[in-house]
Amino acid sequence: MNKISFWKGVETVYGWMGKGLEVDLTSKEIKEFDLSEEILHSYIGGRGLEARIIYDRLAPHTDPLSPENLLIFSTGPLTGTTAPTPGRSSMTTKSPLTGTVFNSNLGGTWGYYLKSTGYDVVIISGKSDIPVLLELIDGKVNLLDAQHLWGKGVEEVTDYIYSKYGKTIGNLLIGPAGENLVKFAAIMNDKHRAFGRGGVGAVMGSKNLKGIIAKGKNKIQVYDKARLKGVVYEANKLLKASPLTSKALPKFGTSVLVNVMNEFGMLPTRNFREGQFEGAEEISGEAIAQNYLIRKVGCWGCVIQCGRLTKAGGREGEGPEYETAWAFGANLGISDLEKIIIANYYANDLGMDTITLGGTLAVAMELTDKGIKDTGINFGDADKLLKYVEDVAYRRGIGDELAEGAYEFAKRYNAEEYAMHVKGSTFSAYDPRGAQGMGLGYATSPRGACHLKAGYSVGQEILGVPKRIDRFSATGKGSIVARAQDISAYIDSITVCQFAAFAITEFLWARILSAITGMEIEGEDLVKIGERIFNLERLFNLREGFDRRHDTLPKRLLEESFSKGPSKGRVVELDKMLDEYYEYRGWDKNGVPYDWKLEELGLSR
Repeated sequence: MNKISFWKGVETVYGWMGKGLEVDLTSKEIKEFDLSEEILHSYIGGRGLEARIIYDRLAPHTDPLSPENLLIFSTGPLTGTTAPTPGRSSMTTKSPLTGTVFNSNLGGTWGYYLKSTGYDVVIISGKSDIPVLLELIDGKVNLLDAQHLWGKGVEEVTDYIYSKYGKTIGNLLIGPAGENLVKFAAIMNDKHRAFGRGGVGAVMGSKNLKGIIAKGKNKIQVYDKARLKGVVYEANKLLKASPLTSKALPKFGTSVLVNVMNEFGMLPTRNFREGQFEGAEEISGEAIAQNYLIRKVGCWGCVIQCGRLTKAGGREGEGPEYETAWAFGANLGISDLEKIIIANYYANDLGMDTITLGGTLAVAMELTDKGIKDTGINFGDADKLLKYVEDVAYRRGIGDELAEGAYEFAKRYNAEEYAMHVKGSTFSAYDPRGAQGMGLGYATSPRGACHLKAGYSVGQEILGVPKRIDRFSATGKGSIVARAQDISAYIDSITVCQFAAFAITEFLWARILSAITGMEIEGEDLVKIGERIFNLERLFNLREGFDRRHDTLPKRLLEESFSKGPSKGRVVELDKMLDEYYEYRGWDKNGVPYDWKLEELGLSR
């Protein structure tokens, strides 16, 4: 990454803070660096800035759990402003679960507090000789002894931090799962929010970094406050006009999708063997609202308020989100909502990604069901759910095997076909046999099976945003998915919530970005930046040995159709879509970008 001074001769930086921080946990060296105008204009911040840094700085084939791997945390120019959904932040590393570049996005309050420290990005390398906390407080950076916190859960450590610093402070923490290098350990914020999937918490644990705490007094400078006020007014009107962001999500949270996906026959059930779950109503957002909801909550500065503060089993916490209600529910054949909610609390406290945990337990259940391996748990075993959550986090018994993830666990028993994954990452809660575009998106997502990095074509194919398209047609999905992925990449870089993008187009985001930073940019320029970011992530993965062979789906989704339901008789027509996708992207038949495409995007190998 270029370490040149930020906009020479310019006294005020707008939107960005203009500085980054590097921390080497091995040498204990801590240093600041300036960010260049060129880097920020080309990659914006968040996911884009992180992709540039990790591609430039991480040597090919680095062991993800080695001291050499990087943890990169950042914000975007819209973080902490009055823009819609300004509470998001981003992180990138090389995943120990997939071996790919791995970007994750977070809500809660962390983004605001990180930016208040005066840094746009924090890069962490090395490994501490003892467990530590990284403290970023009021312009001072310290590494604090955290040996007394090692082994403790996220809730207890968060309360300790609040007791020492007060509750108005940003915190990122790992739980026992991260310490024990569970390959899908998460990094938690505000007890219940997560940088999830991919084992990002294990990377943090491998460095003996228990957590990061942040708080500062730096203010974000806005280039044109009057212009920003007017554009934000327009954007908020669109959020209020959208049924999704003004009614469905605030009233029922993300779990409003349980019944929707079930109706379309694409709610994955019992490890994707079925597309409808007989207990969907019992685990739905409506059921959560009726029986367990205390109140709705949201990320810092967000008007949508899609989070759920719930109470179950004598405990309180956030969630479950749609993905968790599905992962611990329909995918495991479990309809006991109270046990699902409590399992979600436990997973958060232990610091584990619930989607991957649910996908891995589903494989264990299917292996038991088919007589391949008696894992001690069957579909519908709600009473055993909490035990297995803990066993995985602490690597107890068969939990030690499950902690390696669904694919590695299935591979151990020559049963890879039952692992519902792409590149080692398990699927999320949308069966692509009911939405062809999602199948293509899953296959080509840079971090493996993921609904968000896939481009979330469900928005168009099922929800009809911005317009409904034929969910069963494979024709034209290559260009639709590619553009959606590029949009997702710039949304993760400016850095705001993907839900807001359902109502606000790139043209309005560009006007907001221009008002905040003074950088005049058009909507299509933002999409082009997203394309640049996506292609850079592709170059990283190609360098690690991934290509067309890995842009595929499990045989179950390609060859086995449902015998009943609204999506019956369908399989994913992947090869047809993949050829069109590669052509649209300017990649060759093996998924490698042509030189002319890289030149067009200002990239090089």
